[in-house]
Amino acid sequence: MITKKSLQWIAWVLIAPVLLLRGFTTIYPILQTVYNSFFDIRILSGVNEFAGFSNYLNVFKDQKVLTTLQFTAMFVVVSMVFHVVLGVALALILNMKFRGRRFMRTIVLIPWAMPAVVIGMAAKWAFNNDYGLINDFVRRFVPDFQMNWLINAGTARTAVIAMDLWKDLPFFAILVLSGLQFISNEIYEAAKVDGADGIRSFIHITLPLIMRNVLTLCIPFTLWRLTGFDLVYSMTSGGPGEDTSLIAYRITMEAFTNLNVGYAAALAVMLFLVMAVFSWFNLRVMSRFEN
Repeated sequence: MITKKSLQWIAWVLIAPVLLLRGFTTIYPILQTVYNSFFDIRILSGVNEFAGFSNYLNVFKDQKVLTTLQFTAMFVVVSMVFHVVLGVALALILNMKFRGRRFMRTIVLIPWAMPAVVIGMAAKWAFNNDYGLINDFVRRFVPDFQMNWLINAGTARTAVIAMDLWKDLPFFAILVLSGLQFISNEIYEAAKVDGADGIRSFIHITLPLIMRNVLTLCIPFTLWRLTGFDLVYSMTSGGPGEDTSLIAYRITMEAFTNLNVGYAAALAVMLFLVMAVFSWFNLRVMSRFEN
């Protein structure tokens, strides 16, 4: 007779290969990256020496990395603020009853379904000063308009953030919409009886009920912003200079272009710690909405 304990042992034996494979492909690379971060590994120079914390200290002396960190922080904060504000607004629009609502909910996801590399290459053409779609449209109203969007630091950063929003904002809105679907109409009807208008219903009913859903979405969406690479790589290549370089892009350049493995590993560990702290903080905030 097979006992409950025997079934548990059989289950562990069956899933052991998967756990070992997952551990090897996940835990081992993390540990190896942490190990490499304490070494000065420069493949082109043939250097492989213990460096202690020098790689971490050099981060705060590297102007390229400091510029990258500045834009990464700006990119994450600005992008997420617009994701939350515009995402909730778009979700409310898609939640309204109007003809063609199902069709609109479907086509709104087209930008999200497109690969970021394709969007970046298309944006690189669209923002071109001579033959780009953006300037062509503006010149229909202002004939002498000239703007090198991806040459100037400010406009290049604006363009990157705008394209990031254009791609992922619809997906954020659809996920918020899924939370709106669970709010019963009876709650709004009761609020109307008490004299609440649309704005008050949104502030006192809709927003509190979807807040946990929005905060939950902020975790993966923020982590995706922190690890963003493909859009910048295909659109600006980090330029002009390092003004649109994100931290994930800088790590990739250090590791695979400059072949400075130890320094890239230190940057990756620091990014991992930032992501871990953010996730912990966000989970703590979410727990307050559960109580």
